[in-house]
Amino acid sequence: MSFSLRDFDLHEMLHCGLALRRAIQGEATMEEAAGRVVRYLYDECLDPESGARECALVRFYKTHSYGELEPGLQAFARERLGGREPRPEMKCLVLLASAGDEPGWNSRRHSRGHQAIPLPSPEIVEQAPMIAELIRGMGLDVEAVVTPRPGLVRGMEDRTYNVFFVPEALDSPFIPAQADFVRPHGIRSVLGFGGLLLTGELYAVIAFTRVPVPPGSADRFRNIALDLKVAISPLAGDLTFAAHAGVEPENSAAPLP
Repeated sequence: MSFSLRDFDLHEMLHCGLALRRAIQGEATMEEAAGRVVRYLYDECLDPESGARECALVRFYKTHSYGELEPGLQAFARERLGGREPRPEMKCLVLLASAGDEPGWNSRRHSRGHQAIPLPSPEIVEQAPMIAELIRGMGLDVEAVVTPRPGLVRGMEDRTYNVFFVPEALDSPFIPAQADFVRPHGIRSVLGFGGLLLTGELYAVIAFTRVPVPPGSADRFRNIALDLKVAISPLAGDLTFAAHAGVEPENSAAPLP
């Protein structure tokens, strides 16, 4: 059953949470589960009158230690450190799955700038407004995500999180790529939800919508975040990545945010 982000009521929230849990069931890795999540949201968020998709792009991210990434993702992250030497324990925000309007938006390995975003320190993260606001929007401390020590994480993993919500994406300081993404693709709102897994890693789903999302609809995705956490928690750690070989070349014909 499809649903609309314009009027995401209690019934639709319950249906969406159940549908996501069923979609993930049986997947062997978090990457494969993430692919199911973004595809479901991209395909099922539909305008009730026209049947048009309401999301232009949906992405699933998870933090991961640099030293545990595959060589291709390590190289991707290292290039974005500006000459800094990466530490094995440095966290990276890794794109696990993507679904969207452009052909190149349907593979995490085609992203020009978001395959593995290094998070070397809270100070550096603060220089990336969207990432910093995403973390804070979900009720988390930047330091707890960048350096997830037990003392920082304890008690936070069971919190009911808020959402990262930008009701008007146009000219928002939190949404980059205004000229080559927001404006040409008619992005109206940005909705992110997620939280901390028991491992201390952050997971986040971000939807870039071409319809305005009201605050009431956005708020109900707090519950979807908890449904999703329960479904993906068994896949954290060693069961993150599906089997792939290297990093695919970027699709230069499809600019990505």
